[in-house]
Amino acid sequence: MSISRVGLVSIWLLLGWSIPALSQDPAPATPQAVATDAGAAGQSGVPLSPPPPASFNDVMDRVVQREHFFLAQMRHMHPMVETYLQDLKTGKDENDSPVKDEYFLGRLDLSDGPEDTSFVGQPGFGRRMLNRLTGLYSMHFLPLGFAQMVVLDTDFQKKYYNFTFVRREFLGEVRCLVIDVEPKKDASPGRFIGRIWVEDQDYNIVRFNGTYYSRPNSSFYLHFDTWRLNLRAGMWLPAYIYSEESNLKYGIAKSLHFRAQTRLWGYDLKALNKNSEFTQILVDSPQSVKDQSDVGADATPVVAERMWERQAEDNAVERLQKIGLLAPPGEVDKVLQTVVNNLLVTNNIDLQTDVRCRILLTSPLESFTIGHTIVISRGLLDVLPDEASLAMVLAHELSHIVLGHPFDTKLAFNDRLFFPDEDSFQRFDFKRRPGDEEAADTKALELLKNSPYKDKLGSAGLFLKALQQSAPELPNLIRPHLGNSMANGKGIRMSVLLTSAPELEAKRTDQIAALPLGGRIKLDPWSDQVELAKAKPVPLVSAREKLPFAITPFFPYLTRLSVPGSEKVALTAPVTK
Repeated sequence: MSISRVGLVSIWLLLGWSIPALSQDPAPATPQAVATDAGAAGQSGVPLSPPPPASFNDVMDRVVQREHFFLAQMRHMHPMVETYLQDLKTGKDENDSPVKDEYFLGRLDLSDGPEDTSFVGQPGFGRRMLNRLTGLYSMHFLPLGFAQMVVLDTDFQKKYYNFTFVRREFLGEVRCLVIDVEPKKDASPGRFIGRIWVEDQDYNIVRFNGTYYSRPNSSFYLHFDTWRLNLRAGMWLPAYIYSEESNLKYGIAKSLHFRAQTRLWGYDLKALNKNSEFTQILVDSPQSVKDQSDVGADATPVVAERMWERQAEDNAVERLQKIGLLAPPGEVDKVLQTVVNNLLVTNNIDLQTDVRCRILLTSPLESFTIGHTIVISRGLLDVLPDEASLAMVLAHELSHIVLGHPFDTKLAFNDRLFFPDEDSFQRFDFKRRPGDEEAADTKALELLKNSPYKDKLGSAGLFLKALQQSAPELPNLIRPHLGNSMANGKGIRMSVLLTSAPELEAKRTDQIAALPLGGRIKLDPWSDQVELAKAKPVPLVSAREKLPFAITPFFPYLTRLSVPGSEKVALTAPVTK
């Protein structure tokens, strides 16, 4: 399957639309449309907002103009882009279940056409990746095909499209014009066909849903639903793409059935990693200045060893954050640290050095330690069903720290961090020896039995059963990139909890062993900050809605920034009514 290009797009204007049929709100000035009137603005030359559109034709002029501005913005940005895909089959009960999965991670570059830098040892986005099927006709997934869905059209022009106004509709708090888009009859393949949602103040496209036009028996194009968020004033940038095919025919009696999620983040890594000491004047408070004259002693060997380990730990953590793989410190870290503290206090453990928790921003389910820092992936946090299951994961990693398992301090030398970002998964290795993993399991069980979670470990064991059951079909979701696997051919982590867990019952709606991806953690694509989604769980209507480890569509609650620099972003969890 290839999406080799996004073609030019044509526009046919519906004549006769006037301003009452659309929106009378004036649109704020943009870099492309700024009117200056000396009579109205005086000698100051203050730029005025352009007049409101007088017709549907004028609206489409604004939309095209803003889309060109969007492309100009994207050429200067290099966000992380991650796609996770599950091949599905429909069983006798008419339910879909995964049979295979694929995973792509890279950094997107639109400065000279879509390109990528891959992080997971695969060829670039512009090359064929994996043979999906064998035989005379094989289907290939191009990661570029998913990443390129951030762009409606690389040369969006009115003369190539037919447009039809459908209605007005709210997406979250943002009022939008809904417009159907269809290439003209003489259009060449690769032009967008589907529906767009245009916010009615600046006329930015905030959502587009459809595919790219192709001639019969030629190229195959996937259907997709792309969402953009208002991450900064005047900037709507792509954050989520959902793609799905239920019965795409190709080859000889073959069909494609899959679901995929693509996420983008890391738009502002430069600002995130800048040295603020050199960009703003900071004055230390008197309390932070400590007279060391009363100490006057070098570090003891034990203290020096601890300091050296912490230096290696800090170097690794800072590098992962700078790359865009690790979220900055935030509120979710504090939630995790509360669980860790519960385990430490109830077991009377004093480690002398603080244990820190951080969030890896990728989807594969993994956790590991970097010195005294526990790292847990966004994807794993998404699918854990409750606090006891979270405590189980954290107890295992905490046990490595309590048992004093060795941490390679080679990263205390900064020159070891001088490597390209895309080599991160090859250069960083926080895996543990099998013997250390077994010892950590034993110690973790001891910690849990003395903790507030001791009577709730059945749900943790149930999660492990669901993980064990799904692991053969979802190897790319289970496969770690930096730490040890939670489940593999040799067994599953914390396997002793399996014996005390209840049986998995697929038809019970009140038994939730694991959650779908994307429902618990909200990620700000601009700053990389994460927080817990505030959407409330909804009662399940049928067992089909349990969706353990599943891919589901995105429906973010869109908001519009009204104050420059505001940090308000869209919710990524489903909105319930």
